[in-house]
Amino acid sequence: MIITQPSASPLEQASVAPLLTVSGLTKHFTVRSGLLGTAAKVRAVDGVSFDVRPGETVGLVGESGCGKTTTGRMLVGLLDPTAGKITYQGQDVTHRRSKKVRQDVQIIFQDPYSSLNPRHTVGKIISMPLLVNGVNPPGGVKKRVQELLELVGLNPEHYNRFPHEFSGGQRQRIGIARALALRPKLIIADEPVSALDVSIQAQVINLLRDLQREMGLAFVFIAHDLSIVRHFCQRIGVMYLGKLVEIGSREQIYGQPAHPYTKALLSAVPDASRIGQSAGRIRLEGDVPTPLNPPSGCRFRTRCWKAQDVCAVQEPPLTLKNNGAFAACHFPEEGVLIPQAA
Repeated sequence: MIITQPSASPLEQASVAPLLTVSGLTKHFTVRSGLLGTAAKVRAVDGVSFDVRPGETVGLVGESGCGKTTTGRMLVGLLDPTAGKITYQGQDVTHRRSKKVRQDVQIIFQDPYSSLNPRHTVGKIISMPLLVNGVNPPGGVKKRVQELLELVGLNPEHYNRFPHEFSGGQRQRIGIARALALRPKLIIADEPVSALDVSIQAQVINLLRDLQREMGLAFVFIAHDLSIVRHFCQRIGVMYLGKLVEIGSREQIYGQPAHPYTKALLSAVPDASRIGQSAGRIRLEGDVPTPLNPPSGCRFRTRCWKAQDVCAVQEPPLTLKNNGAFAACHFPEEGVLIPQAA
């Protein structure tokens, strides 16, 4: 699988004002259980903070259920945060968004089979954002839709076809075309290739990279495939049980992780260049705790091999570590360089 590398470096983007800023983002879901309907809160996302600069790709990784998708849906306005603040170009958009912001921030969904209405033609699916927002592009809506189809590598003559006539990779390209219809500045990509064959994944990732270069797009790229995230994202945030436990550049996260959970995640990535050598796999003990009743202090402490008494009573804040990244750990990894395949 050949994936093109991103062009802009984090250093080049560090001096640019953030396009999107997230501060203390929180989402709790109320659930009821038992005969008496006892209410409890699922703490899906709990105090996540990061920013995204123009043209940058920020990745969110972690185990299933860690809050990645919930975070992405709050960023695009599909879910209302319980607490925290979302700022877009200096404007508070936490609970109310202007028409321009709704156009500027779009989403690509994970499943290309369920995200497209099977009763609508491709032309209607892609033109819907234009019609809803009252946008009348030069040459008309049909011409714009056909241009978008060509832009994502599909035949413009397929305007009147239905989703069931396309493969999974082609359907995801239709979803990408729909997200591009309003010329957004930021796209939330919620595991956009996880439902596709491995042979198709690189094609879609390279398409997103080309579109980013041509249109100056910024991405929040949500994924669980660490090898794809390494190639596509300039900065990566690692989530565990609703918390952001580490965030830094690709080189910092993959070369010298500071948080034990990040190190354990990376140890699970297969590396063909180290066949026959000691794998160094870190096997975490126990299951992920329930978000209904997360552990006190550090949420990773129940599975961490470095946990001590302070980890149970004091929640570690995100602080700058020796690797240059920010990690939430009382006893971070120090000077542990992980060999990377060429």
